[in-house]
Amino acid sequence: MDFGTRLKELRKNAGLTQAQLGERLGLTKSVISFYELQERSPSPGVLIKLAEVFHVSTDYLLGMEKRRYIDITDLSDRQCELVNALVSEIRKQNEKNER
Repeated sequence: MDFGTRLKELRKNAGLTQAQLGERLGLTKSVISFYELQERSPSPGVLIKLAEVFHVSTDYLLGMEKRRYIDITDLSDRQCELVNALVSEIRKQNEKNER
């Protein structure tokens, strides 16, 4: 998946319009559109801001890493355990479905 497609997917999953994302980054809607269409590439500084907004690594944004991370910073230990249990259960179901 290319950077533009990944950015658009993250933006939509976050429920943000191009204008809203641009506002968070101090950019215009058209700049976000250019990024999504692969007509421009973000500067390293903007790439870092995007990673912070979407709680992913810059490597993930650039397609160098397939893993996604969930920010669990504000969760209690018990809530973190529940998230881990849910992820494990989903993985088990995916493995069963692949067989």
